[in-house]
Amino acid sequence: MKSRVQLALRVPDLAASVAFYTKLFGTEPAKLRSGYANFTIAEPPLKLVLIEGTAGEATRMDHLGVEVESTDAVRAAATRLGEAGLATDVENDTACCYALQDKVWVHGPGQEPWEVYVVKADSDTPTRQQGSTCCATPAQADTGSQERGTAGGCC
Repeated sequence: MKSRVQLALRVPDLAASVAFYTKLFGTEPAKLRSGYANFTIAEPPLKLVLIEGTAGEATRMDHLGVEVESTDAVRAAATRLGEAGLATDVENDTACCYALQDKVWVHGPGQEPWEVYVVKADSDTPTRQQGSTCCATPAQADTGSQERGTAGGCC
């Protein structure tokens, strides 16, 4: 697998969003769970994550990411980003969004959260690590964003 960009959206109607993105990209979700879906799109190379938000609210960006092949690639990214003067937040063996992951977080100048991550294993439960906003409801994510400085979740 080559690296690919991830876009995570918090959507008010998961079923309608899944139907729309299935048509837009011509592919079914790679993972579909309660309150969560993701698409692994070959062309353009994209990981599209949909996280169920609050009904009636507009879709919003949750976070951005770069999915990489290995934990070594995550470590290399953490080193490179730190050496470039960016504040990093490393999470190893983080269980979230139906997966076990290693990752490093950074924030852009507008506080947009970016993660560089590897999926180490799949999971059937939306587990969430203490203190992480991963797979959080919008209210939990807002609380977590104030505690950790992260405006979204993970996936």
